[in-house]
Amino acid sequence: MILRLRIALASIAVGCAVLGLKLVAYWWTGSVALYSDALESVVNVASAVAAFLAVWFAAKPADSNHPYGHHKAEYFAAVFVGVMIVLAALSIAREAVLAYLDPQPVVFTAQALGVNALASLINGVWAFVLIRVGRSHRSKALEADGKHLVTDVLSSAGVLIGVGLVWGTGIQALDSLLAGIVALNILWSGWILMKESVGGLMDEAVPPAMQDKIRDAISAAGAGALEAHDLRTRSAGHVIFIDFHLVVPGDMTVERAHEICDRIEVGIAEGVPGARTTIHVEPEHKAKHSGIVVV
Repeated sequence: MILRLRIALASIAVGCAVLGLKLVAYWWTGSVALYSDALESVVNVASAVAAFLAVWFAAKPADSNHPYGHHKAEYFAAVFVGVMIVLAALSIAREAVLAYLDPQPVVFTAQALGVNALASLINGVWAFVLIRVGRSHRSKALEADGKHLVTDVLSSAGVLIGVGLVWGTGIQALDSLLAGIVALNILWSGWILMKESVGGLMDEAVPPAMQDKIRDAISAAGAGALEAHDLRTRSAGHVIFIDFHLVVPGDMTVERAHEICDRIEVGIAEGVPGARTTIHVEPEHKAKHSGIVVV
């Protein structure tokens, strides 16, 4: 958790540094395309702040009002980031239309393009760090922040290529048209991010590959039981909630059934870090003969 908080806090500092570099490039040129690139970095800073607050809040222990913990705070942060991305895209589109209708002279310099390229390089490296840490620690807020930076890097690359074309051809209209393309790309990335985050808030099941891993763990560690059925899963930040019914022989003692449950919980935890498992024990006549066969 400390690592996630440090990464989230560092993301704010990186976002501010990149924003400063991109604003310098815009001030030197007056390019609406570079302005759109800088404006997205404003969203990056807001997203980084939201991610930090979400990771911090999600780390709070469960209490009487939130017995399952505060892990879903990260999904709210991801939705917020998605909304900010969409708003940034609309703002960029507005500037692109105004610049197309009333084009202004743009002065490009190698220094300005170099500063913008440096900012994009920093973003690319940090996006890799965020996505890697977010996935390894199952932090939706950090992963969302990293994916957003990836779209920023792609947009910046497109802007630099387009600005180079404007510089080389002298066609000023390309500047505003390029900003419009950037806006569409950002809008699409915001929609995808919000869609994924809302899925988490709606308690979607974990991916099929992870469900198979859970079934294998139950089968391997459940010796003494007869079967398991009605497996249900959901994710909340870095925590995965798992519950299912375990069928045992009717004459089995409560103590023996409890030992099997403990063994299964350990087996699941080894294969699925962050798993929180709830098992409902049932007698033999409750078997459905269609669930998980215990080895």
